Amino acid sequence: MTWSSRASRIEAFIALGAVVGALTLSACSSPRSEAGAPPSETVHLAPFNSGTLTPPATDATDATAETVPVTETVPVTEPAPTTTTLPANQILVGAFPGTILPVGNADGPDTAVIQLRLIQLGFWNAQANGKYGVTTKQAVMAFQKYSGIEATGLVDEVTAAAIVALEIKGHGAADTGTLIEVDKVRQLLFVVVDGVTQWVINASTGNGLPFDEPDKNSPGARNVTGVALTPDGLWKVDREREDGWWKGDLGDIYRPKYFNKGIAVHGANSVPNYPASHGCVRVSVPAMDFIWANNIMPKGMQVWVHS
Repeated sequence: MTWSSRASRIEAFIALGAVVGALTLSACSSPRSEAGAPPSETVHLAPFNSGTLTPPATDATDATAETVPVTETVPVTEPAPTTTTLPANQILVGAFPGTILPVGNADGPDTAVIQLRLIQLGFWNAQANGKYGVTTKQAVMAFQKYSGIEATGLVDEVTAAAIVALEIKGHGAADTGTLIEVDKVRQLLFVVVDGVTQWVINASTGNGLPFDEPDKNSPGARNVTGVALTPDGLWKVDREREDGWWKGDLGDIYRPKYFNKGIAVHGANSVPNYPASHGCVRVSVPAMDFIWANNIMPKGMQVWVHS
């Protein structure tokens, strides 16, 4: 199948399930970048038809049959309509109406299908261009963590089947407010707007181990010691550094958004499938650029860290 026909088909599929539109961030918005989420849907199951039951007419050719007069009809009780309403923080997008192939990490039109489907499900990746780059690997890893699949970042048969089957857009635990939610158990970051998760982003938090390392800002002068923890709690973004890479005491960090003293959400070149940081919340460099471009974590934004 050609790239164009595959792309056309997936765009038609996406149109059936949800509209991947502009990400609306209420007061937290910027005209420089757009993304979106499909609207919530309520599933209505049509009620059974009401009517009457009457005995069957006597077969005129059966000479032995006895004619039974019909004097009344038997009413049929109509069941109440069945309505399934999702919680307010969940959005129905439906199972994928097609095939997802286990592409591994290969480029091509089948990867573009996967990219579009992950965007529809709320797992952030930069674009559906068929290139299996860093943001696609991160989105696949986030999906795998979310789904309880081994987070390899590769689309194997199990992952492909799960991408087809998931019907509810990825979401965190928060069902109110506009905030950043960090789930340390699943190692995921959720962008929540008005109680609804807009994006799921792969993350890596503190590994819980003690450390004793040279201060990168004062080589040879002293060591930095502590325990690599990302504390649970409800915090607020209180400072930030917008431009590029910065020298932290324990290494380089990219465009950090600090929310708990020296602990920040920041870009990193390594965002593995396990807790690996000294306490900060790592996301990919492109994901951090996305956060800045859309003003997703302004000063004062709440950050909820939980385990």
